[in-house]
Amino acid sequence: MSDQAKDERAPEDIEAAEAAAERSEGSVDGDYEALVRLLKENDELKDRALRVAAEMENLRRRTARDVHDARAYAVANFARDMLSVSDNLRRALDAIPAETKASGDAGFKALIEGVELTERAMLSALERHGVKKLEPEGEKFDPNFHQAMFEVPNPEVPANTVVQVVQPGYSIGERVLRPAMVGVAKGGPKHVAGEAPVEPGPVNEQAEKDA
Repeated sequence: MSDQAKDERAPEDIEAAEAAAERSEGSVDGDYEALVRLLKENDELKDRALRVAAEMENLRRRTARDVHDARAYAVANFARDMLSVSDNLRRALDAIPAETKASGDAGFKALIEGVELTERAMLSALERHGVKKLEPEGEKFDPNFHQAMFEVPNPEVPANTVVQVVQPGYSIGERVLRPAMVGVAKGGPKHVAGEAPVEPGPVNEQAEKDA
């Protein structure tokens, strides 16, 4: 359009054209701002969804672990009570004099065999439910599973080696059900340089009660 034609337009036409141009420019700016806002909201929603998914996964794992623990350790209290019965059976067998066992009395021999069979059956049943007997003689002392009752001077074996089991211990899964009450060697060579010396473990009330 020539300058002459432009000048010949009415003032109203010129104002309308300028207003249209301004609206067009404002519309472009508004669309850009809306796009930026939507992209930001999309990122926030995506981040929120990822956090929720992570929380749900953690919850699923905790629930699975709790269910596993409940199944594995549900019998812990019952098993601990049964250990007292097993200990009493063993004490009864150990209290029988050797000469009495060798006397050959058929009735008495059958009684002994019955008690031994009962003890083995009880321990076998506990083992089927995850209870494992701990008889660590000859092993390195482990305060997580053993309770040191005394030290035995013995230079022929490494220090902190279990040389005597006063009372066997039991574990269930990865947990100690009852620590093994043991005597440990002292005076021999160290297992590994820098190891802390064995300190007697805290008194286990249940173990003392069972003893």
